Amino acid sequence: MPSNKSVSDAPIAQFTNCRILRDRRLQREDLWVREGKILNPEKLFFDEKGSADVQLDCKGSIIAPGFIDVQINGGFGVDFSLATDDFKSGIDLVSQKILSHGVTSFCPTLVTSPPSVYHQVLPQINVRNGGAHGAGILGAHLEGPFISKEKKGAHPEHCIRTFEAGAFQDLLATYGSLDCVRIVTLAPEIKRSSEVIRELTKRGICVSLGHSVANLSQAEEAVQHGATFITHLFNAMLPFHHRDPGIVGLLTSDKIPAGRRVFYGMISDGIHTNPAALRIAHRAHPSGLVLVTDAIAGMGLAPGRHTLGQQVVEIDGLNTYIAGTKTLSGSVATMDACVRHFLEATGCSVETALEAASLHPAQLLGIEHKKGTLDYDSDADFLMLNDSLYVQATYIAGEEVWRQDVLGM
Repeated sequence: MPSNKSVSDAPIAQFTNCRILRDRRLQREDLWVREGKILNPEKLFFDEKGSADVQLDCKGSIIAPGFIDVQINGGFGVDFSLATDDFKSGIDLVSQKILSHGVTSFCPTLVTSPPSVYHQVLPQINVRNGGAHGAGILGAHLEGPFISKEKKGAHPEHCIRTFEAGAFQDLLATYGSLDCVRIVTLAPEIKRSSEVIRELTKRGICVSLGHSVANLSQAEEAVQHGATFITHLFNAMLPFHHRDPGIVGLLTSDKIPAGRRVFYGMISDGIHTNPAALRIAHRAHPSGLVLVTDAIAGMGLAPGRHTLGQQVVEIDGLNTYIAGTKTLSGSVATMDACVRHFLEATGCSVETALEAASLHPAQLLGIEHKKGTLDYDSDADFLMLNDSLYVQATYIAGEEVWRQDVLGM
């Protein structure tokens, strides 16, 4: 067998002069990629007697798994909660543009909407792999409409619903289909929510608690029925109280079933969550923290008026409000900026900050065997970053899909 060829004829790329995030620490190692997967070099050398076809000098960059955003409402003028004729081209635009933020997979998120919007939009969201066309789509995140009116945040009150007698059938009728749905956010204190949580979990759909006035025991009961996530912790829920900490209390609850981990989303944009609150959450439950952008259509656009589903929102700097109010309505933050703010606000390690946007969301969705790590045989979705965690290049399935131009570096 020729010494430079392996069992597969596919070309082998070797990324050199880099620090790889693997096993929770940055290690000075080369990264080997073949056929869109991370390759074990020992297997290549000893079993296949192979070597690299292409070598790329990373010039000391950090290589980390691609970011996964499980709560993004849109961006660049596209609102995922609007049923438009060109919805597909809109989702394509967002998936292409967020490559520059280091996002390689995402869950397009719909806020509380009328049933007609779900019926028109959801059939147009297809789970798909990422590539040069844009970040991969993991499935939809449906935030509402089964939420609390008292904690509606930026959600339109007239569209909020409760569960009727046939609770799960009611949910199916509202959404129309669950084929592409990955996450559902609901308020666990709503009557009949337990059976809905059980049914969704049975179908492999992640249930998240949010926009809720639930007390701790209601939140714990929801977790016992299968809920595993908290939507944007601290926002749109009862504030922490020492006699009943509410949903926030799940971070240190002793009633979580054995072997189960509760994850929680954090909007680390410097606006939605005070740095002290971010630090409290991180120190209480570091392994559950998932960075989300909660980005709206105005992300990537100039300040002014934009939409969030049925509502008009106003962007003023980094603040986004329901027009004419001071109610926060999503963010205009990018995922890479959230990672940098989280690092700065908590003083955590670089590794921890990167994993909050990659490993943890992958674990939440149960896809950590192929996404969110640089383990051997996982998908070669990764980023090159500088020491300040600015994205220099984005790769999906081992192919470069975005690179910072030299003048902008």
